[in-house]
Amino acid sequence: MDWSLLWLSFVAVFLSELGDKSQLAAIALSGSSRAPWAVFLGTSAALLLATFVGVILGHGTAQLFPSPRLVKSLAALGFALMAVRLLWPSRDLPNA
Repeated sequence: MDWSLLWLSFVAVFLSELGDKSQLAAIALSGSSRAPWAVFLGTSAALLLATFVGVILGHGTAQLFPSPRLVKSLAALGFALMAVRLLWPSRDLPNA
């Protein structure tokens, strides 16, 4: 077991999830219910499943593209394309 990787993963995910929309959803659900433990278990299971899917996809991507530089380049290209698409005006929306 690589303990430094375990702690690095924990800290990275913990800090990135603080104030995230999933945390706000958990706050709203627990505030409107009388079963906070059910909300805790449900949201924890959802985060666990989403993380598992991310790890499996990440591992598969690393097997498909063994070069970290290539993976980072593809990710950068994907984010750049999303940014350009968000800046491009949509024909479906009226001009505000």
